[in-house]
This record gives sequence, structure tokens and C-alpha cells, in this order.
Amino acid sequence: MKGKIRLRPGIPDDDNRDYLPEKLKDGIHTVNENGNDSQIYPERLKKYRDFLADGVEDTWYEYVPERYDPAKKTPLVVSCHGGLMTGWGQAVYTSWTLVADREGFIVVFPDAFENRVWMLECDWEKVVETSKDMPPEVPMLPKPEKRVEDYHDVRKIAALIEKMKEKYRIDPGRIYLQGMSMGNAAASQFARYLGHLLAGAAGSGCPTNTALLFDGGGRAVNRGGPLAVWQSRLELDQVPPHYREGNKATIAGNIAYWNQVNGCRKLPQIRIEGNNNLAFFEGENGVTVFMEVKNRDHGQTFDDAELVWDYLFSGCYKDENGILRKEAPQKKREGDGFGAAIVEGSSRAFVNGHIKQMEAQAFRWRKLKYHGLKGNALVRSEYLYAPVGFLAKLFQAEVEISEEGAVADLTLKDGTCIQFAGGNTGCVVDNRIEAMYCEGVVREGILFISSEWFAERFYGMHTSFCEGVLYMTDHKASLSRNMAYLIQDITAS
Repeated sequence: MKGKIRLRPGIPDDDNRDYLPEKLKDGIHTVNENGNDSQIYPERLKKYRDFLADGVEDTWYEYVPERYDPAKKTPLVVSCHGGLMTGWGQAVYTSWTLVADREGFIVVFPDAFENRVWMLECDWEKVVETSKDMPPEVPMLPKPEKRVEDYHDVRKIAALIEKMKEKYRIDPGRIYLQGMSMGNAAASQFARYLGHLLAGAAGSGCPTNTALLFDGGGRAVNRGGPLAVWQSRLELDQVPPHYREGNKATIAGNIAYWNQVNGCRKLPQIRIEGNNNLAFFEGENGVTVFMEVKNRDHGQTFDDAELVWDYLFSGCYKDENGILRKEAPQKKREGDGFGAAIVEGSSRAFVNGHIKQMEAQAFRWRKLKYHGLKGNALVRSEYLYAPVGFLAKLFQAEVEISEEGAVADLTLKDGTCIQFAGGNTGCVVDNRIEAMYCEGVVREGILFISSEWFAERFYGMHTSFCEGVLYMTDHKASLSRNMAYLIQDITAS
């Protein structure tokens, strides 16, 4: 029997301009912005201090749900705060305590040891070069001088896991690590080097610098082994300035890294739910999940913990031999029931998890409004054009092409008859004239029409266009930038 989640009412502090407002500790206020959203301070969150490693005192916060049963093995989640934040800040800026109330697992939120900044391996020369542009109140990353396994923050997390196993009846096969921003980088670092202690790792914002992920031969640098891994990205986010690559290459490199470690070789299943763009990669040794949130800034969404638990952590564990096992998660990792992506400049489409070949490359077509005596034009809209023959096959319609490719007659599965002719802004639907978004276009004997119009008009599909990729599905979905890039890479390979 699962526990019940209850949100406690709070007062939004809309005038807040502090990075981590102490006011949140009063148990009354919340802070919400386009990146981080908070709950009020959890009543059962408890602060602890002790000597965990290296003879120095550390601070952490424990959340033990009311329904915790010491007679049963219990999962453990360790959640790492962002840079310049705290463990209690991570507790209020996430929904981990709420999910714990329902599921019965324990969550701990450690503080970074020094200056609220996690000790991280880094591209040191680039850090020094870019630190000149950082605000003076932002501490610079310390220069790495030890093995990663010897960093105090790494040893502290490992020791904290052991302490929780001594204090509570923790299931050793269901220990998970998650982080936000710099905490994501810390979680990724721990997973790459001490991943054998975990069943899964997740994080939002701040992907790892790819210079740290691969050796000179493109092989993954990894001492932690395969894991169930979740990567949340935010569409409006930017990677740190000391990274040598931009956003696109860094995000793609992080996916490629865990796919290599986990043996993920098949095409992903893609699911877009509103603003959440999800790609599920199933591997021989592990699982990689990529999620990008449309129109969100740096941070993490309030339901990020919910999604990580439901789609990933709830369905993975390590057996007594340390082998990652997969069982059915609370939400099945599957693609959209119908999901089709057409890419500008490509003749390959991604349809329901498979690559489909089109007769010719898709292209963008402008709807123009001409005015004035000099022939100037206004662009009223743009559409992604695909061959009529491909669209017919996509939706299982019968098609007959005539007039050297300039005319197409379609019969849909419901019996609707449609006739298209190149150069016309209208078509004939069951012997009646109907306007389209834009005219049909004939190129090299192939008739093209607007994919958006066809999918929306005859099948009630939702369409979303981003970075040259059109995504069509049967529910509300907003394609995000890096998911569009991922689809581009899939169709190009």
C-alpha cells in the first residue's frame, strides 16, 4: 500500500532575489522561477553533523517518511544540491521528499564540504581562463590534485551511504544518486568512478565536460561500471563557460558516454509529453534516459524526482553479484503510440522507433504574401514539405500518382478521397474544394505538401517544429532543441 502525497500550502516570495533565501526555512514560504520551483520546508527533514571521512565534520539532512518500515528493505536516494546551495535547499527545491512519502524510501541531502561547492575533476586550464569573468562571490573550483576516488566529497558520499545502511534497513541493491546543476556534475563524477555502489544515477542541468569522459581513442573513461542513468536537460540552459565544447556537442557527448558504458546500441524510443522530451535507450548492461524540458532555464523542474523514480529508479536494482537488473518500472519506458519525425534536408524519417525512407528530402516552404508594385513579399508562415507518397504510407492510405508526378489521389482508411495537384493551394476532399495552408509543390517529378497540414487536418495530430525537425503525434507535444538534434543524428546515421 502506497502512502499519500499531500502538498502543504505556502506563500510565494515573488520579490526574492537571493540565490538561496533563508526565509524558506520558516516552513511557510516558497520560491518559484523558470528553472527551480520549491515546496515549503518539509516537517520531517532533520539536520545531522558527524565525521564521515578524512577526520573532518560534514553536514547532511535526512528525510525518513512516516511510512518507513524497519522490518522491510528500503531504497535510499542521495540527492546533491547545486553550487552555492545546501542540502536543505535541495530538499525544498525538489519533490524527493514528497515521492518518498508515497513510496516509502529514505532520502538524504548532503552539503558540499567547502564553500557550498563540490570538489570536481575539471579542465583546469580552461577553468583558470574563464574564472576572470565570474562574479567575485563565486568560489573558483579547486585544482584537482588527487585521484577522484580520494576527493573528500566523493569519500563523504560513499561514507554517508554506509552510515545510512547502518542506521536504517537500506536495500543495498536499491541505492540511487541524484543531483542538480553542480550537484549533477558531482553525481555524474561519483557514478563514473564509484558507480558499483549504486543501482542508478540521475541529474538535472550541468552535463559533464566531454574532455573528462573519453580518452584519446574515444573510449569511455569509467571505473564505476554500467548503471541505470537519467540525464535531465533544460532547453534554455547553457553549459559552463570553461567547457571546450558548446551545448549541442556536450549534451550529445554525455548521452554517447553512458550509451557506450551501458551497451546501448539500438535506436531509442522517443516519447514527448507536453514539454517533456524523453528518449529511452535500452542497453545490454544498463539503461540511459535523456529528457529535455522545453522552454525551461537552468535548474530542475518540480516533478523531476517523480519522473526519475517512475520511469527509472523504480525499475532497476543490483543483485548480490553487483549485476544491474531491470524490472518493470512504475511507468513503462516506451515511445509514443504514434510518433513521426521528419527532418529538413533529409530523406530519412524517424517513425515509431524506426527509420523510414522517403522518396526525396524534406524541405521548408514559405507561404508568401506579395504586395506593392516592386514585387516585395511578406513571409506569413513556413511549413515542412514531404512527399505525398510518404505521407500516404505513414498513415496507411492508398495513393495513386499521375500526370508525371504532379497529381496524387489518396484514399484514407476511413474512405475519405483526396486529390492534390501541384501549384494549387487547395485540394479536393470527397468531391468538395478545400483550402490548404500552402500550395502543393512538384520537384523532380515528386509532389510535396505540408506535413503539418495533412497530419492536423485528416488525423487530428499535434505537430511541433524545432531546429529543422517536425514531430507529429496524437497528443500535445512540444519538441525541444536537443531532442531535435538527437533526431537529426539518428536519421543521419
